[in-house]
Amino acid sequence: MRSLEQELGVELFVRHGRRITPSARARALADAAAPQVDQLESIIPSMEAGTGGAQRVLHLGGPAEYLTSRVVPVLPRLAIQHRAFRVVPGLAAELLNGLAAGHTDLVVSTVFPRLRGVVSVPLVDEEFVLVAAPQWRDVLPGDRPATAEELRSIPLVAYSDDLAIVRRFWRTVFERPATDLELVATIPNLQSIAVAVVAGLGMSVLPRYLIESELRRGALLALLEPETPPLNTLHLATRAGVLARDQSVRAVHEALLSDATARGEL
Repeated sequence: MRSLEQELGVELFVRHGRRITPSARARALADAAAPQVDQLESIIPSMEAGTGGAQRVLHLGGPAEYLTSRVVPVLPRLAIQHRAFRVVPGLAAELLNGLAAGHTDLVVSTVFPRLRGVVSVPLVDEEFVLVAAPQWRDVLPGDRPATAEELRSIPLVAYSDDLAIVRRFWRTVFERPATDLELVATIPNLQSIAVAVVAGLGMSVLPRYLIESELRRGALLALLEPETPPLNTLHLATRAGVLARDQSVRAVHEALLSDATARGEL
């Protein structure tokens, strides 16, 4: 700031100990420069794409399962007007930090983003379902919903040893902790868990969007149909202001929201 003042030969900031406030000349300079700054922001997206008709590369992040089942199918109709995509699966915290730093353009986040400079809108409410292969039906009562105790007779396939998704389901549906379950396997990939459960390895809690086709064709059985199923909202996050100035990001943002609305998931 002192270098700028020396260059201009005027005082731009009034110093009060450790605090500084802009002078009248600083405010006038900011007002005069605002149109140029706005113009610069408007051309940054095209500069990122390169020159000579180079493709505009958009970086999209989110949970691997949601990217595969919901985001990737939308991309073919967007891969026009010199757009290309880099799809980056990962955990929410890491992806949101990358978004804030400018390394990613859009992130589907499993948590509400709270980083400065990052904004989001609700994208989809994940509904979680307790499922198993039909062969396990016979170990449960057929005339009423199974209790937590009766479900212990079916081995559990989980994402991790802490049973995070399962614990939430048990707490919401049974109002009790998920204890005394026989953990037969941990598989840190929801699509692989679905494959294992279809094969008869045991039961698991999975998002409905991931297994809707298996439920329709009878490859999986919903062991419970609670009146209020556990939900988790996914958020579509971008950097603040980018939708107003970057047509490519805005097109993907609108397409993902439109797809979620059409599916009745938003």
